[in-house]
Amino acid sequence: MTAPTKPPHSSPADAEPGADLHFPVIDWFEENARDLPWRHAEAGAWGVMVSEFMLQQTPVSRVLPVYEQWLARWPRPADLAAEAPGEAVRAWGRLGYPRRALRLHGAAVAITERHGGDVPSDHAQLLALPGIGEYTAAAVASFAYGQRHAVLDTNVRRVLARAVTGVQYPPNATTAAERKLARALLPEDEGTAARWAAASMELGALVCTAKNETCVRCPIAARCAWRLAGKPEHDGPPRRGQTYAGTDRQVRGKLLAVLREAHAPVPQAALDRVWHEPVQRARALDGLVADGLVEPLPDGLYRLPLT
Repeated sequence: MTAPTKPPHSSPADAEPGADLHFPVIDWFEENARDLPWRHAEAGAWGVMVSEFMLQQTPVSRVLPVYEQWLARWPRPADLAAEAPGEAVRAWGRLGYPRRALRLHGAAVAITERHGGDVPSDHAQLLALPGIGEYTAAAVASFAYGQRHAVLDTNVRRVLARAVTGVQYPPNATTAAERKLARALLPEDEGTAARWAAASMELGALVCTAKNETCVRCPIAARCAWRLAGKPEHDGPPRRGQTYAGTDRQVRGKLLAVLREAHAPVPQAALDRVWHEPVQRARALDGLVADGLVEPLPDGLYRLPLT
């Protein structure tokens, strides 16, 4: 996400609902925001979009080197669109959830064909791109173009759950009530709203974290409903874990690693060596083919997709 241009503050005395949260968090952001490449003006809307795809369920530390390589190779959507989708999967490396690479390639093709190679600023046009959901459309419109949208990622949802709702964690999936709350708290001024989106997300990433939150560093600790209630323990549905070892996802990753390293079709025997359990291995490979991440060829050969 980028850091939109800082808007002028209005005084809290004549402030709108939520201003007691907005301005302390925005001021904190001014002093504490990380210097990330997609926040630089030169990243542009394409750089913001690439970062948003890569950062889904993936920490910044893993994204940074891949992001830099990606933008160096494909500085514009048209550059990526001109390549085979398998090259996007190859360049994605070990970021995980590689279908994101295919979706980003599909979005690049659509941007090139429908919008002359420029990432659209209109929220509805962003939402119509392949692989773009409500969150990503709002994030690109807000972070790249400074527009007023509720940007609800896991970090923002956790900040609002604690500071406003008074619970430790938000629901497992975004609810209508969360969207309504986020819209109600959205500053009226467009620039302030964009700044609030970036600042509240950063607060959740650095301070109001899922574990070991550091309330002493929080600019809204004195107003936080969860803290004032004594930090009651989460009593909702169990939070989803992210197991990896031994899962089909791990096997898929091992199979894709072989194909990424190869620049010619790979025989079945080479793939068979990556995992000892044949049923799970076959299921994982079938899933990769079904998802369009792997292309089967005659004679038991496989490759990354060309089309």
